[in-house]
Amino acid sequence: MPHSASLHFDLALLPDGWASDVRIDIADGLIARLERGASPTAAAQRHSIALPGLPNLHSHAFQRGMAGLAETRGPSGDSFWTWREVMYRFLARMGPDEMQAIAALAYMEMLEAGFTRVGEFHYLHHAPDGRAYADPAEMSARLAAAAQDTGLGLTLLPVFYAHAGFGGQAPGEGQRRFLCSPDQYAVLHEAARGAVAPLGDAVVGIAPHSLRAVTPKELGHLLPLAGEAPIHIHIAEQQREVEDCLSWSGQRPVAWLLDHMPVDRRWCLVHATHMTLNETHHMAQTGAIAGLCPITEANLGDGLFPMEDYLAAGGHYGIGSDSNVRIDATEELRLLEYGQRLSRQGRNLLAREAGASTGAALYNASLRGGGQALGVEAGLAVGLSADIVSLKGDHPSLTARSGDALLDGLIFSAGREAVDCVWRRGRMVVADGRHVQRDTITASYRSTLAKLLA
Repeated sequence: MPHSASLHFDLALLPDGWASDVRIDIADGLIARLERGASPTAAAQRHSIALPGLPNLHSHAFQRGMAGLAETRGPSGDSFWTWREVMYRFLARMGPDEMQAIAALAYMEMLEAGFTRVGEFHYLHHAPDGRAYADPAEMSARLAAAAQDTGLGLTLLPVFYAHAGFGGQAPGEGQRRFLCSPDQYAVLHEAARGAVAPLGDAVVGIAPHSLRAVTPKELGHLLPLAGEAPIHIHIAEQQREVEDCLSWSGQRPVAWLLDHMPVDRRWCLVHATHMTLNETHHMAQTGAIAGLCPITEANLGDGLFPMEDYLAAGGHYGIGSDSNVRIDATEELRLLEYGQRLSRQGRNLLAREAGASTGAALYNASLRGGGQALGVEAGLAVGLSADIVSLKGDHPSLTARSGDALLDGLIFSAGREAVDCVWRRGRMVVADGRHVQRDTITASYRSTLAKLLA
């Protein structure tokens, strides 16, 4: 339910930069008034530093429950593909109640970390035996319930998944819970709209899983369902995927997609790790968002996105928590920069101009790109959702800092420990770094995992 309040911040990051003594009045969950240089009123809640909440553009919520379960070395080397087999085994017993409990923990942790909206790339549609639930959007409804209970903003991206490999290969047993025909998907997609409607500001896009899982004909049938809503797709995450795509089509995955589909600002190409320079430049020119998930990409051994070349070509990006092995917005941003430093053997690579703050470059780009990818406008401005993160001004790593130096201190030192409060659509859901329902949500998660892993 939308909330109303009056907040006063010593400093706030606004669309045109930092401002002092900022008063934000919230009505019906939106920023109704924003005043700079304002004196605090008796009714205003006083806080130190305000940031706009970050979008998390790529999540598989249920995978939060398997964090740490795939860290045992196998007999013949491990990769994304061996990790995937662990994932298939983990979800074999998961039902709607388990999905909701695990998603609630993931969404709670996202809010505590400074994320205020998630792009849920949702493909666990059916029962363990592969049959559809009586309500085809049962699992979507459970994700919506988790978002409602925690307060997190939701962009739901129901996934179309039909094949095990390029060229329409027959799916495997482990994929049976994901599968839809185009007609079944259209029904599921419409039902998902109804499932999230009670949230008020939810967005529903589409998500063809990957070129491995969708044929060109099927992809062409799906796109009209999106309208102006977001379109997300996994692409070029692994070298084997690139090799298989070349064998199938004679083209690399990103090149094939850009040559055959109307990729534009609605699209988010998730990972896009393995691209040539020409692919990188072409992708940047489409206006699509690169969906980067540095913690998961490191955990799975995916590789590093060609960020410097992409930014030089004018590309835009956002960040996501993907497998949710660890949920931490500042760590995603820090690792995004650190991966480039290790690869290029340089420093401050993602700040594009001399004298520019790397922390500010990371935060602002992820705010804009993530909002675009999730179909919302993100930021602290009149008329927008009151999605606000406050920082602890007395945190040691923020001492004697102002302006963009606060973002450098936050991302490269303080991390999520500096998060004080979080408001989502005007409702305070995190206070002193803890979600207001943490104890209840955590208890439910623990009992759920105990049963799943027994």
